Amino acid sequence: MIVVTTPTGQIGRQVLDRLLDAPDAAAGIRVIAREPARLPARVREKAEVVQGSHADPAVLGKACAGADRLFWLVPPTPSADSVEGHFHTFTESLREVTSRQGVERVVGVSTLGRSVAKNAGQISASLAMDEAIAAMGVHYRALCPPFLMENLLGQAESIRTGGVFFLAVEPDRVLRTCATRDIAATAARLLLDGSWTGQDDVPLAGPDDLTPEGMARVVSEVLDREVRFQAVSSAQQKETLLRRGVSEAWAQGLADMTDALRDQGFYGADQPTTPDTAPTGFRQWCEDVLRPAVMAPGSQG
Repeated sequence: MIVVTTPTGQIGRQVLDRLLDAPDAAAGIRVIAREPARLPARVREKAEVVQGSHADPAVLGKACAGADRLFWLVPPTPSADSVEGHFHTFTESLREVTSRQGVERVVGVSTLGRSVAKNAGQISASLAMDEAIAAMGVHYRALCPPFLMENLLGQAESIRTGGVFFLAVEPDRVLRTCATRDIAATAARLLLDGSWTGQDDVPLAGPDDLTPEGMARVVSEVLDREVRFQAVSSAQQKETLLRRGVSEAWAQGLADMTDALRDQGFYGADQPTTPDTAPTGFRQWCEDVLRPAVMAPGSQG
């Protein structure tokens, strides 16, 4: 039995789709969903559904009864009053359940930056979660992507109407990226394989050596219109997030992460690409995902 958390999330739903498409796993999948009505019909038909949050040990315990494999992702929660506390709540739920249930293998979504990232907000909290899970004694694979290409989808309107996207990174420094489809593919492969053991990181750095300005050139070519990149500071980023209703703690965590990335450089040129686990190039992703989002019905041009 495989348990999937965040089945309606950006990554979780892709993991679930891949598992449901695998004939040998379709009869043994259970999902944890806060709002089961949001699940597609085929999920409700083919998978067992446990309602609630995996931050609740009772819910997680019910879902993991008789299960031996777990896809684990702590959902981002911009309203959280503590970044560390948010991750700790979910991690403690998992600790309580693994101490009394038979889950043997956990595949979790983490981040690049181990042994490098210091005082890095959400990144530091995620890496601390990895260490806590490893201490539980389960077989564990931490999936470690850098900057997610899908982060640009939140700026589709700005790209469409203003021809610009904003990032709090250096314009001339290589920014490693990863498509969520590659995270999902790697997660599903590991969840379907009951033979791996031990604990390890799985880096997922895409094949490109692009700076943000290079990314803007690719976006311009794919969209056949000029699109530019504009750098913002961590302070400007935080101010924008606060105006959008993000909590002070979550916004500060992202500002700390931005400063750490700038000063410590662990999403940059020194990080080798891993084409075996992250084969999707940025141009391909822009053609497949970003262009349809920008050119959606109702857009200008």
